[in-house]
Amino acid sequence: MNVRSKYLTDIDYNFSTLVDLLTHRAQTQFEKKAYTFLQSGETEAENWTYGELDLQAKAIAASLQPLNASGERALLLYQPGLDFIAAFFGCLYAGVIAVPAYPPRRNQNLSRLQAIAADAQAKIVLTSNSLLHNLQTSCNQEGLAISGLHWLATDSLDRNLAQAWQPQELHSDTLAFLQYTSGSTGNPKGVMVSHGNLLANLAVIHRLFGHTTNSQGLIWLPPYHDMGLIGGILQPLYGGFPVALMASVDFLQKPIRWLKAITRYQATTSGGPNFAYDLCLRKVTPEQLADLDLSSWEVAFTGAEPIRAETLEQFASTFAPCGFRKEAFYPCYGMAETTLIVSGGEKTALPITCNIEAAALEQNRIVKVNDAQQDVRTFIGCGQSPKEHQVVIVNPKSLTLCASEQVGEIWVAGPSVAQGYWNRTEQTETTFRAYIADTGEGPFLRTGDLGFLQNGELFITGRLKDVIIIRGQNHYPQDIELTVENSHPALRPSCGAAFSIDFKGSERLAIVQEVERSYLRKLNVQEVIGSIRQAVVAQHGLEVFATVLVKTGSIPKTSSGKIRRQACRTGFLSGSLDVVEDWSENPQNKAKFMHLQAEVDSVLQQLTTGKPS
Repeated sequence: MNVRSKYLTDIDYNFSTLVDLLTHRAQTQFEKKAYTFLQSGETEAENWTYGELDLQAKAIAASLQPLNASGERALLLYQPGLDFIAAFFGCLYAGVIAVPAYPPRRNQNLSRLQAIAADAQAKIVLTSNSLLHNLQTSCNQEGLAISGLHWLATDSLDRNLAQAWQPQELHSDTLAFLQYTSGSTGNPKGVMVSHGNLLANLAVIHRLFGHTTNSQGLIWLPPYHDMGLIGGILQPLYGGFPVALMASVDFLQKPIRWLKAITRYQATTSGGPNFAYDLCLRKVTPEQLADLDLSSWEVAFTGAEPIRAETLEQFASTFAPCGFRKEAFYPCYGMAETTLIVSGGEKTALPITCNIEAAALEQNRIVKVNDAQQDVRTFIGCGQSPKEHQVVIVNPKSLTLCASEQVGEIWVAGPSVAQGYWNRTEQTETTFRAYIADTGEGPFLRTGDLGFLQNGELFITGRLKDVIIIRGQNHYPQDIELTVENSHPALRPSCGAAFSIDFKGSERLAIVQEVERSYLRKLNVQEVIGSIRQAVVAQHGLEVFATVLVKTGSIPKTSSGKIRRQACRTGFLSGSLDVVEDWSENPQNKAKFMHLQAEVDSVLQQLTTGKPS
């Protein structure tokens, strides 16, 4: 089945699969540089042309084909570098379904990796020689089933093996990879992304971002998730332009490396979540500005978490002397279930803002005001849905279309919507096969996100789902809650809640946790809080901003015993919990933001229950 769309013909070619695309690049631009990896975010460590990538991918595929692996799943476990890219395409060339995953850090529990491997029913692990022995040893020591899979180190394969590669019969509806949306150890979900989904979404990104063969990418986002993989690795291949890649940790340690790399390569496209721009504001010194030239930056995309108007304003002002233009900011919206992008604006236009009366928002109504003032919330527009895709706003309870002045759940339809969740028929039916009750129109993807449309522009107001998004990565509360309750014997099992709060423009993690009755009189608070913080950092890489320990039996639950996380959040913000100890990283400022967040909690509560909180 061929995927034909306006977007594919915009650049004068049309392919059914990514294999066709890379083969075309290798045949017509064999010597053209495609990917560069920057060691420590500064020094060129590797450069690959399209031809070299094609040969390496075919060599990997030729090593997989004797295993009769077509249609099987392969875990991809790699440190930052170009080997991941070759392994991804090696899977595609062999008809193997790739399963990108974070390689576990040293001394990190491997249960999350095991859960993904089990859910995907993986048969193969692709990795590098530097990781192979340690990963196998760790899996054996923990008695994980992953140790029994077929392991293959791909970085030492002879490229001459490419001659043995046999082309596979692939189509646009063939699955390319599983994108795991969750860090969950108990219930990970793999989004099934086909070749057709990828090509449709890559075509949209290419047109919306205005890419040409003269574009230049610079990406620090991790390749194991959709924004880094599709936006950072596959989009440059689709557009036929080079990209320089750096490890996320190198950016996080020294944000100036990102801006220096943009300067060095005169990058036209780069970006990240809101926190990335905020991190630059906090860490880049005035003295460092003199060496930056950001005038080439045409698309500074931002998404994956709430976009803050103040962050965009401050960044544009601070880096204007370096040539950065506010018009370069490109707010957009997307998710793994839609392959990547859902909406985006005009490339050269300023970000669109919408000031909403806070009191009206509490009633799920959109009442615009002219200027930002007290009791007004400012939202950044995330653009419009492209042609052949549709975005509608639906009441999440009645499943009927919302009026233009109402907040509702964002539903999406179009060729970029993925095939569903791997081996989860019921969840796929609920999430990917929704129909509008009053019109019968569908099927739509239910995103679980809240927003509204104004003149076709999409604005995101919050989330129905409990997913915690910090620094652009998704964290499921039940995972964090399990980590917390296991961190100290004084903590009562299945009696904790994890959620995010907004503190000074950043999403931060908060915990509410019951204490075992037998520990109430002899509780060593400092020890318990320390154990929680250490465990959450070790297992999830997150800093805990605030923890409230509450009395036995006091945490809000449903009649069936499920934790009411939004009610916990409301109690946290209002100070109404039955507190044993209230700890915060920043106790002096904690109270200042509580009342501001309470209105958000009220909106979410009303949308999920139909009643004010």
